[in-house]
Amino acid sequence: MAAKLSLSGPPDSDLSSTSNLSVSSRSSNRSLRVAEKERKKKEAEDPFVLALKYFSDVEAGTPVNGNDEVERNMVLVETLAYSKGLSPEAVSVMLEFAMSLRMGTSLCARVLKCLIPATLVPQEAVVRAVVWLSVGKIPVSTQILFIKWVLTVFDMIDAKNQLRAVYGFIFNFVTEENLCPFICHLLYLLTRKESVRVFRVRKLLELQSRLGRQPFLLNLLSLYKVFCPEMVMLSIPSRIKSGFRNHNMPWKSALIAVQKRAGPQLAGPQVASGSSPTSTTIKTNPRKRKRCHLEVPVMSSVVSKEAQTEPSSCGKVVPLVQLHSFAQLLDNMHRIELPAQMGSLLGSSLALHYLDCVQDESALLRLNFWLGYALHEEFLFCGDEGASQNSEEALQFLDKLLSTQQFLQEGFSCSEAFLYKFLNVWDGSLLRPQILGLLSNIPVVPSSQIRQLLFEPLMQLFFTSSLFFKCGLIECLNNMLLKWLTWHSVYALEDDLDISLNSHTSINMTLSGFKDSVMELVDFVGRLASLSLRLEGCHSLLLSFVLDFYETVCDMFIKYGLPLVVMPPPGVFYPALFATDPVSVDRLAYIMHRYKVNLTSAKSQEKLTKQAFHISRQTVREFNHYIIVMVNCLWNSKMFQLDMGLSLGEELLLKTKVPQYSASFDLVHHPAFMSYAVDFHHRCWPGRKDMDLNSIKHSKPWSWYLEFLFSQGFDGLKQFVESNVGRQLPADEGQGDSQST
Repeated sequence: MAAKLSLSGPPDSDLSSTSNLSVSSRSSNRSLRVAEKERKKKEAEDPFVLALKYFSDVEAGTPVNGNDEVERNMVLVETLAYSKGLSPEAVSVMLEFAMSLRMGTSLCARVLKCLIPATLVPQEAVVRAVVWLSVGKIPVSTQILFIKWVLTVFDMIDAKNQLRAVYGFIFNFVTEENLCPFICHLLYLLTRKESVRVFRVRKLLELQSRLGRQPFLLNLLSLYKVFCPEMVMLSIPSRIKSGFRNHNMPWKSALIAVQKRAGPQLAGPQVASGSSPTSTTIKTNPRKRKRCHLEVPVMSSVVSKEAQTEPSSCGKVVPLVQLHSFAQLLDNMHRIELPAQMGSLLGSSLALHYLDCVQDESALLRLNFWLGYALHEEFLFCGDEGASQNSEEALQFLDKLLSTQQFLQEGFSCSEAFLYKFLNVWDGSLLRPQILGLLSNIPVVPSSQIRQLLFEPLMQLFFTSSLFFKCGLIECLNNMLLKWLTWHSVYALEDDLDISLNSHTSINMTLSGFKDSVMELVDFVGRLASLSLRLEGCHSLLLSFVLDFYETVCDMFIKYGLPLVVMPPPGVFYPALFATDPVSVDRLAYIMHRYKVNLTSAKSQEKLTKQAFHISRQTVREFNHYIIVMVNCLWNSKMFQLDMGLSLGEELLLKTKVPQYSASFDLVHHPAFMSYAVDFHHRCWPGRKDMDLNSIKHSKPWSWYLEFLFSQGFDGLKQFVESNVGRQLPADEGQGDSQST
C-alpha cells in the first residue's frame, strides 16, 4: 500500500504543475484581452478617431450651415494636421470625404488645405480622388487645388504604379485650359517611355498652336522628345524657362513644421520629384524667402514596399536604392527604377555612374529641374539674413553639387541659368570658392551674349573687390577656358565644321562661333589683367595667376587643336618682363617659347596640307616685337631703344644717374636675377674685394653664368634662349646676337 502511494505521488505533482501553467496562461490571456479592450475603449473615446468616423460615415446631403458637429470635428482634424500631420488612414478618409462632395463644395477646399501628411500618402486614395475629378461637380478652382496638393506630396506617395496605370485618364484633362499647366506638371513626373504616344504628341502640339509656346507644354514635349525623338519633330528651344512653377505654397510652412517635429525619420523636405526643397517661412514678399533646407534628400524607392519583398512582381524594374556595388549596377543597368526624389542622386556614387554610363536624358531633365529650383529659391530669392544663418548648410550643398559636376566632367544647365542671375546680386564674398567653382563649369557662351551674361557683372565685382578675389576670378576664368578647350578637343567632329559642346544638351556651335567665344574670353581676361596689375602694383601673386592663364592660351593650337593664336597684351607682357621675382620672368620666357612652337607648327601645316588656319599678320608682328624686346633686354643689353616700342627720352634717362642704363635689365643686372649674379661672382672670384658684375659678361664667365642660372631650375628661360638666341658669343663683347624671328 505504501508502494502504491509512493508511485501515485509523481503523477499528482505533474497535474499540479500543468494546472498552474494553465492558470498562468489564462491569466495572461485575460490581461491581454483587458488591455486590448481598454485600448479600444480609449480609441473609441479619442475625439480625433470619432471625428474621422464622422467624416467616414456622414451621409451625402448632410447640411453644413448651422451644423455644429461638423464644425467641431473639422477643427479637431485641422488642429492635429497642422501640429503632427495626418496618418495615411486619416489622409484617405479626409480625401475621400472632400472629393466625393458628400457635404457640398464648401468644405472641399478647406479639407484639401489641411491635408498635411505625417509620413506617407496612400496611392489608392490619390487614384480614387483622381477618378472623382471626372464627376464634373467639383469647381475648377478646387480641382486646381487638388492637383497642386498632389504635386506637393508626390514624393510622399507610397507607390506610383497605379497612378501611371491611369496616365491616359489624367492626360485627358490637358484640354481644360485652367488645369493644363498643373496637369502637364503631373504628367511630367509620371511619364515613362511607354507613356509617349503619337496621339498625345498631336494633342500637345494642337494645344500649343492654340495657347502659344507655353513653358509647361514645351517642357512636357521636351521630355517626350527625349524618350521618342522620332515622334516629336518640333524644335525645342535650348533656353526655355526651366521646370514648372512652384505650386506648394498653401502647404509649404505646415509640411516643414510637421517634418521638423517628426525628427530624423523624415530627413529633408518632401516635395514633388524634380521640384525644389521647401523653406520654412513665408514673408509678405514672396520673392524674399529664407534658406532653411538644402540637404540632399535620402534615396528612396518609388516601388511599394510590398513589391520590394516579392522579386517576381518586381522583375521588370530594380530600385536604385537596392543596389550596393558597381557589379550589381552593371547587371541591372537597363532595369533600374530611379529614386522617388531626384536630388538624392547627388549623394550616391552608383547613381552618378548610372547617369554617366547610360546618359538617361529623362533623369538629367528631372535632376536639372530639382537643382534649378533649389538654387533659385534658396539662394537667388532668399533674404540677406537667410544666407548668414545657413552658410554651413549652403556650403555643404554647393560642395556636393561641385563634386557631382567634377565626377560627370560637365556642369548642369540649371546652375548655368542660376549663375547668370546670381552674378548680378552677388557681393563677391558669400560662398566665393563654391560660386567660382560653379562658374568655371559654365559651357561655351555665344559671343553675342557673353558680354551681357558674364563680363559686365564680373567686371563690376572684379574692380570693387580685394586682391584675393581678383586672383580667384582669374583662376576661375582659366579653368573655364580649359574646360572649353577640352570640350572642343573631345567633341569636335572629324570635319571640324561643328562641335557639340555638351554630350547631354543640344547646344551646337560652328567652329568660327566657338573661336569667337574663346577670343572674347581671352580678350576680356587680358583687359582685366592689364588694369588690375596697374591697380595692385604688379603684385607677384596676381601676376602668377595671370601667367597661369596665358600658359593655357599659348598652347591652344598644339594641345587642343584649336586654330587660334592670341598674344598677351602689353599690360601683361611688360610687368612680367620687369618683375622683381625670377619665377615670373622665367614663366614669361616659357610662354613666349610655346608661342613660337605653336606658330611654327601652324605655318608648317599650312605649307604641307594647305588646310591649316591663316595666321594674321598682326599676330605675327606682335610676336616678333615681343621676341625682339626680350632678346634685346635680357641678352643684348639694348634696353630703351627707339624701335622697341618702350622708350624714354635720353634727358630723362640721364637724370636717373644710372650708369649703363641700357644694360639695366639684362640677365646680370635685372632685379630678378641680380642676387644670382652676385652669388655667381662670389663663387667665380672668391678673393676679389671689388665686385664688378660686368666681368660676368666676358666669354667664358658668361657661359658659366648661363649654366649656373639654368641649374637653378629656370627651364623656361633655358628653352627661350635655346630657341631664340644664338649661343656663339663674340670674343670682344661676350654677348650673343639675336636670331631673326
